[in-house]
Amino acid sequence: MFLPKKDPLTNYKSSSKSLGRIFDIANQLPKLLLTGRVQQTIDNLKINDLSIKHLIKNNDIREIKLAMVHLSFISHAYIWGSKTPSKILPEVVAKPWVNLSCILERPPILSYASYCLDNWYRINPKEEISLENIGLITNFLGGVDEDWFVTIHVCIENAATDAIHAASQLSKLNESDSIVTYSKYLKQIIKSLRQVNGIFSRMPEKCDPYVYYHRVRPFIFGTKDNPDLKKGLIYENQYKNKPQFFRGETGAQSSIIPYLDGALGIYHTEDHLRHYLNEMRDYMPPDHRKMIEDVELRSNAKHFIHQSKQLTNEYNKCLEEIRIFRAQHLEFAATYIHKQSQIKNPFGRGGSTITGTGGTPFMKYLKKHRDETQKQKIKK
Repeated sequence: MFLPKKDPLTNYKSSSKSLGRIFDIANQLPKLLLTGRVQQTIDNLKINDLSIKHLIKNNDIREIKLAMVHLSFISHAYIWGSKTPSKILPEVVAKPWVNLSCILERPPILSYASYCLDNWYRINPKEEISLENIGLITNFLGGVDEDWFVTIHVCIENAATDAIHAASQLSKLNESDSIVTYSKYLKQIIKSLRQVNGIFSRMPEKCDPYVYYHRVRPFIFGTKDNPDLKKGLIYENQYKNKPQFFRGETGAQSSIIPYLDGALGIYHTEDHLRHYLNEMRDYMPPDHRKMIEDVELRSNAKHFIHQSKQLTNEYNKCLEEIRIFRAQHLEFAATYIHKQSQIKNPFGRGGSTITGTGGTPFMKYLKKHRDETQKQKIKK
């Protein structure tokens, strides 16, 4: 339910030189990064060479999202494509990127929505979404490991659709609904999340920790709480040339777990990590934010589930699948980031080895939410 209803566009329907130029640069990023020519390519452009006025005029949301994907990748390649990050993003790319962010109501930074939700296509359009049938629209360096890292997340989003639908229905139930009805939706959540965890467990198959840390991760950092951009990023001639600070791309910007937390009544204690988790919603598409807020306000499912032993067992199984997901995330963070941080990176690390791409102490954050999920199982 969080993937777009129609598959993302892979090319623009509108015809203009500027859109063609955006498309070409985005598709050339692996070669431009390899040869160190990203900055030179952008710096040589004229001020309106990447204009998006045709997109704004046509107001096709799928084209707008494609442009947001392209400009997010181009901008991050410019910022992080050298040994040291660029502190100023040129107006030729900064202006259209900021304009798109205003339309989509999320910050001008590469977020999960553009990195994952809107950045895939089916290799065979007639077949279902699966790890054997999707590829990425846009890459940084490209290669099996980068593609696999993102397509795993796309397939997780797809597999979670039934869980989100069931959680939505569950959140609308009250004391007049039968145990059978509650049970049906809890079982659907369990089944869907087992598929999610099965997909997540396949991450090591084609995404190597060394390659991820040194070839994938450096390009997805943000500018907030990033020791390599302590003074933020200036979007040239935007925001009155005042430095901006935005979080980097992170799985915490996915709406799946916050939505399930809301529907199932899983709460997290108030501290700076809880604040961070709530801040991640600013980077989600606005309709996803609204869905989470709505389910949190209306769901009383946990209160009614408490009253039935059968439902308590199924509720705890739901929480166990969420705990497994969070535990896997923690395990991968240790393998893919913590251990790799001790190995010299020929590209420059592109951000802190202590904080995650979202700018937080990720190990502490992941442990906290895993443990809080476990503690909220209903005692029999």
